[in-house]
Amino acid sequence: MRRMLWKAGVCGSAAVLTLVTSPVTTRAATTEPRIDLKVLVVDDGGPATGAITAELDSAGTPYTRVDLADSGRPQINTTFLSDTVSGRPRAKYQAVVLPNDNPFGAGSAEMEALATFERTFGIRQADAYTYARPEVGLNYAQAPGYMGSLDGATAQVTSAGKSGPFGYLDGDVPFEDNAPGVSESYGYLAVPLAQQQAGATFTSYVDAPIPGSSARGSLVGEYAHDGRRELVVNFVYNQHQQQYRLLSRGIVEWLTQGIHLGADRNYFAVHVDDVLLGDDRWNTSLNCTPGDVDCAPGEGATPDPIRMTAADARYAKQWSADRGFTLDMVFNGGGSEDYKAEHGGADPTADQLIADKSAFRWVNHTYTHPFLGCVQDVSVVPWKCSTDASGKVQWVSQADITSQITRNRTWAGGKGLTLDNTELVTGEHSGMKVLPQQPADNPNLAPALTATGVKWLAGDNSRDPQQRQIGSALTAPRFPMNVYYNVGRAAEQVDEYNFIYTSKADGGSGICEGSSTTTCLSAPLDPQTGYTSYIVPLESRIALGHALSNDPRPVYIHQSNLAEDRIAYPVLNKILGDYTSLYGANTPLVNLRLKDIGTELKQRAAWAAALKNNQVTAYRIGDTVTISSPTGTRTSATMPAGTTQKQLIGSTAFGTAYAGQLSGWTTPGTLQSSITLQLTAPATPAASTATGTADVETPAPATRVPSGVANPVPAGPGDTVLPKR
Repeated sequence: MRRMLWKAGVCGSAAVLTLVTSPVTTRAATTEPRIDLKVLVVDDGGPATGAITAELDSAGTPYTRVDLADSGRPQINTTFLSDTVSGRPRAKYQAVVLPNDNPFGAGSAEMEALATFERTFGIRQADAYTYARPEVGLNYAQAPGYMGSLDGATAQVTSAGKSGPFGYLDGDVPFEDNAPGVSESYGYLAVPLAQQQAGATFTSYVDAPIPGSSARGSLVGEYAHDGRRELVVNFVYNQHQQQYRLLSRGIVEWLTQGIHLGADRNYFAVHVDDVLLGDDRWNTSLNCTPGDVDCAPGEGATPDPIRMTAADARYAKQWSADRGFTLDMVFNGGGSEDYKAEHGGADPTADQLIADKSAFRWVNHTYTHPFLGCVQDVSVVPWKCSTDASGKVQWVSQADITSQITRNRTWAGGKGLTLDNTELVTGEHSGMKVLPQQPADNPNLAPALTATGVKWLAGDNSRDPQQRQIGSALTAPRFPMNVYYNVGRAAEQVDEYNFIYTSKADGGSGICEGSSTTTCLSAPLDPQTGYTSYIVPLESRIALGHALSNDPRPVYIHQSNLAEDRIAYPVLNKILGDYTSLYGANTPLVNLRLKDIGTELKQRAAWAAALKNNQVTAYRIGDTVTISSPTGTRTSATMPAGTTQKQLIGSTAFGTAYAGQLSGWTTPGTLQSSITLQLTAPATPAASTATGTADVETPAPATRVPSGVANPVPAGPGDTVLPKR
């Protein structure tokens, strides 16, 4: 079969939601204040503060950002932080994020205003990155203590962290060390003060062994003092580093006391493309794929294609059962019919897959996998779009596109496969724009999708990352994995990988040379060991990073990767194994099918637009939270376990359980303009009780940022330059 090689890289009436909560603090005032559900972020431009805002953006949690570098920024004073609404005191923010414990300097009126605000309304503050010192309830990082690189270290969630904001983690918090020659993490390990100031406590949530000592030093902890609570983070990070991704959820839940707009989950779905087809094979001598468009016409003999056997199909079923993980089989029924025509009328692979059909999800990949964009001129490499005598681009017709969709549905129906006919993955994501050859969608694609009722169309995240409308369909971008479609053996994978990512002097393509956005291999990988030692760890780390980023987009591989050496399984096993070792059973990977991924992206876009246009109002008064949003826009929220939703008669559960809380999308019930949620569990646990006194004058917090944080260390070649597809 012929495949392509890619390198890349309202206003209206409002719905109101009402939530009943437990009081967070006890106040003497008889009038309960109003607490707006919005986070204040004071930003110094550093990577740690940026990481927290990235988490808020991803979850859909609203915030106001104050840029300290902006000379025209508002002054943080009482008026900025609070006011009175209908005679009721109002806190304009439910939480505060600072770049460190005092970014304004000693004696600052702005810091005093924040401290007073936090005490008055019971608002929590996170110090995104500060160093260990008595002002945050810690000894200096000495005797015992440590300051320096944390690359490769393994921290642990303490018992207080497990019973508190980080209860979704299994225990270990490993720090990345992706580039041994680059400092990626820096932090301070220190113990709490033996004598805190009167009434103060420090509770460590995440700690690590202090080198040369039997003590453990805090990396994340809660400092309660002077009627305030601070989350003290003693290491620097960026939004992409795994150690931060593991802790980001807990930081937000601690800040908001478990009650906030927006939601966060860990997603992972795997699409196996070209099922029932045979994929062309990489030629290790020619460094191209005979039969595909990267080889010149007639160059190299086309070998037998790579195709799953019945044994491979049985293995896939057993693997799925053992792992408790469902694969999406993205299939081409015409591939089976062609195989039968060429092999005496039987197709054992199709027979086995159909016999085990309930073990998988099935997605339409068109009948025979043709390119559905422009008519390709493959007489040249790279290919180009064919044109007529007047220079007009020739397009695959609407009739041909429609036929490919409907014939595959008919084939599936005859085999008893359960499809959702609103889903479609075109071959090579064709029909959509392909740069540089085809800068626009095939104009016949949109009407074909509409005519066939397709609502969710897979896209390639490497070239079209944003969801967009094409006819009746919305796209659902997918992450390509650097486990290539045109290899069935590990040695073939390494050979192609070496060709792409090594220098011309080493026999490679030279694609990385002169590029500032990627990292070439310093030397070719060993054909016998390179796949296991380098590619598997790298690809699993990249894919796990996507899974931990609240991103529902699936990854896609190909049926060839489940055949012969079955090279996909080591990567998938490591992803799932690493995840299980990091997260508790209450925080499973969420494996959605294509239409649900598309729906999630659609709802997020609508919610983000409502937030951006200031169309969402949310606040808490005592035991009640009220949220108003535009009619028709679903509201995303996270609440404590035990929350129920009141209906006109009786009540129902709110959201779904995840990471020890309830979260999800919600709308008013039938004949209701509001939703009332009743909490039956406390919002947050109490802090520990270590006490004492200390009053030490120290300079402002240090802001040392290692190069691997200020300039993210590439995970590897495949993280920045996408390979052949």
